[in-house]
Amino acid sequence: MFEILPSQDPNTVALEVHGKAREEDANKLEQYVEANFGNDEDFNVMAIFDELDGTTFKGLVEGMKFDTKRWDQFNKFAVVSEKSSIEKFTKLGDHLPGITSKHFDKNEEEKAWKWIKH
Repeated sequence: MFEILPSQDPNTVALEVHGKAREEDANKLEQYVEANFGNDEDFNVMAIFDELDGTTFKGLVEGMKFDTKRWDQFNKFAVVSEKSSIEKFTKLGDHLPGITSKHFDKNEEEKAWKWIKH
């Protein structure tokens, strides 16, 4: 489940992810992005993973169900989690054109915000 959090940066969608992503989460996120960034404004994502119940980066992406036009809008993707498996999946984001991704440990959330803002 996604929870959209208050963001420290107007160009960043902040999410807390609990358990598995669901279709209704994807719809809520799509509506949020449409309302705040339209179809052509770039944005970042700060995803804080908590209580992971089998969620992976791939599951997060599938759960978001952004079509290709959204991928063109992604700039930076920061992932904050305790799980080393999530760190490995975060590196996959570096292979998507135009997206820079980085993993931060759970206690490095402030460091993640600094990275995403610059």
